[in-house]
Amino acid sequence: MAAGTISRIRLENFMCHSSLHIELGEHVNFITGQNGSGKSAILTALCVAFGCRAKNTQRAASLKDFIKTGCSYASILVDINNHGEDAFKHEVFGNVIILERRITESSSSTVLKDQHGRKVAHRKDDLVEIIEHFNFFFKATLLQQVNDLLGSIRKNLNVADSIVEELERSIMPVLKELDDIQDKIKNMEHIEEIAHEIENLKKKLAWAWVYDVDKKIGEQTEKLEKLRERIPACQERIDRNTAIIEELRKEFIVKKENVRSFLEKTQEVRRMKEKMQHDIHEAVKLKMDLEKEHARGMQVLNKMNTRVRQLEAQVHEFQLKHMQQTQAEVFQVEDSIWELQQEINSANLSATRLSEEEKKLSEELQDIIKSISDIGKEIDEDGRRINQLKSQIEDLRRRQHDKLTAFGGDRVQSLYRSIERHHSRFKCPPIGPIGYHVQLASNCWSLAVDCALGRLLDAFIVSCHKDSLVLRECAKEVKYHNLQIIIYDFSKPRLVIPNHLLPSTTHPTILSVIHSENPTILNVLVDQGHTERQVLVQDYEAGKSVAFDKRIRNLKEVYTSDGSKMFYRASVETILPPNRKWRAGRLCTSLGEKIIEIENETAEIKKINSERWDRKGKLVIDRDNINSKLRTLKRKREDEEQHLERKKVQLDDTKKISIANKHDTAVDTSELEAEMMQVKEDIGNKELVLEKINLKLTDALREENDKRASYKNFIESAHAEMGSISDAEHELQLVEEKINDAQQRGISCFDLFQIQGIQRIWWQCRERMNRFLENMQEDEFMRTN
Repeated sequence: MAAGTISRIRLENFMCHSSLHIELGEHVNFITGQNGSGKSAILTALCVAFGCRAKNTQRAASLKDFIKTGCSYASILVDINNHGEDAFKHEVFGNVIILERRITESSSSTVLKDQHGRKVAHRKDDLVEIIEHFNFFFKATLLQQVNDLLGSIRKNLNVADSIVEELERSIMPVLKELDDIQDKIKNMEHIEEIAHEIENLKKKLAWAWVYDVDKKIGEQTEKLEKLRERIPACQERIDRNTAIIEELRKEFIVKKENVRSFLEKTQEVRRMKEKMQHDIHEAVKLKMDLEKEHARGMQVLNKMNTRVRQLEAQVHEFQLKHMQQTQAEVFQVEDSIWELQQEINSANLSATRLSEEEKKLSEELQDIIKSISDIGKEIDEDGRRINQLKSQIEDLRRRQHDKLTAFGGDRVQSLYRSIERHHSRFKCPPIGPIGYHVQLASNCWSLAVDCALGRLLDAFIVSCHKDSLVLRECAKEVKYHNLQIIIYDFSKPRLVIPNHLLPSTTHPTILSVIHSENPTILNVLVDQGHTERQVLVQDYEAGKSVAFDKRIRNLKEVYTSDGSKMFYRASVETILPPNRKWRAGRLCTSLGEKIIEIENETAEIKKINSERWDRKGKLVIDRDNINSKLRTLKRKREDEEQHLERKKVQLDDTKKISIANKHDTAVDTSELEAEMMQVKEDIGNKELVLEKINLKLTDALREENDKRASYKNFIESAHAEMGSISDAEHELQLVEEKINDAQQRGISCFDLFQIQGIQRIWWQCRERMNRFLENMQEDEFMRTN
């Protein structure tokens, strides 16, 4: 397997796994299983092992949450292959780097072990260095895909949450309506109880009515028994007077027919009388309505004539008033309007001129303010650049005085003294810093080599693990934190690298431009810094050609002389810009020239900065002067605009007064004349209406007279029939006497009731006839009067 690949994963008490051991193949590995079987837990364990925080895994809030329930700790062991040309500190870790992450309730720790399980390092920086070396934290572990998947899942969850909230909001009215329906159901249940009680009361009422009817039936039964006892006597009387009853019945039928015909005739006469009275009443009503309408029309016509006379008088008065106005007043108003217009024109020109001057000064002021701001930014940038250059000069002077300070500063000197104090504890004296023991063939590559090796130039080399612990104590004593310590066998001779393992290019490598009297230094730079595969070029274009176009074998990285870094990984072309902070690398030997160059540049920047300060001062003075002029112009413009507004108001008032006088006179006369014409037209229309009303009134009088004559003839014909009515009355009186005789002789109860009914009909007919005659007499009296 290639260096940097994961060969084995072991989990203990991690999430759902009590004990898990997975061997991974050289190429693609597939992990399958049911939901909840712990597939995602393996990827989460890799994230945690390589330093990912608990919250970033989206699976827990803290690391202790990954400990399996009921357990006191959790551990993750990851075996990383470390053999081949890309191996990381092979002499320290061997063919396998074992990464162990142990989590407890109160803490967590990370330990790096070699292939034999011996602890080599436990700092986070060592783990970061391995991750940067292999560049696989996301890509080799496929955590990038997992992170994208988790992001999409998180987005889907947010969308689902919004949908659920929307559904909850939409269902709230339905729940409220459901509560109302439940209340109604309860009310309906109460109504059903009341209805059931009403049904019971109805049944009780029916039974009470039954009891009452049953009681009445009993009383009627007793009366019926008594009547049955009287049946024989009544039957004897009925048989004895049957003949008499038959004769009276025949006569009664004849008289009854006469009475019926008389009643029908009486009803017909009454209907005719009522219809004639109604017609007369309608005719009279129509005549009275027409008379009232004619009277109202005459009143309106008189008012209209009066209004016409008033309008003619007003028109004459307005015309007279208009003639009395003097021509001098009109000329005076026109002169005032002309003078105000001239003053307005003058004030408007003055205000426009002042406004344009103010606008020009404002634009000039904005340009000056922008120039001051730009110069201020340039001055600030110059100040930062001067401070930066001063810092570089001080650093170069320290390095000129003592080359050792270039690789760790004053801390290195303190560390040297501490090593001297503890020299007896070392098996072999440490070598370092590495940059102190390295020389360059040419100063032109100093910045490129410094960018390529970086912190490796500050590292110390020891011969064994024990010496590294002693050196770590010395560094801790002088508070030199994060010191890089490399364990290497000092007895190894200088490495000889075959040509086929070197980049096939004419450009130099870092290994070819550096020199050291100590072969261990060069060996470490090869093993740890890969200096034999890092190519140096002069400029940017050459670097792109070497790094990307030619696909040179055994090429790791390309560095330009100004420090740009270029490399090709996994089909990705990467270019990193140089660090613009430093002019020269720490391996540069011509420090005096660099110091003079930087001092000259600093002096030039200070000179330019002084000129900019002078320009800024002049611009500030110009800005203050323009501000003063602007304030003066603004006051003048505002005074002129106020004066202009006052004159405009005076002009508008004068025009309104003049127009109002003319407009009022003309409009009033025209309105009066129009009103007068309208009233005259209304008078003509009203006279036509009155003529129509007179015609209708004549027709109504004629119709009323005709209907009264018809009514008089009807009354006379009704009096002619009075004689036959008297004869019918006499015959009915004879029938009445016979009926009385039959009653005295004792006829049956049934016939007696029938005869009494005939008597009632007779009296009703008589009363109707009498009322009819009385009404006819009253109508005749009213008509004659």
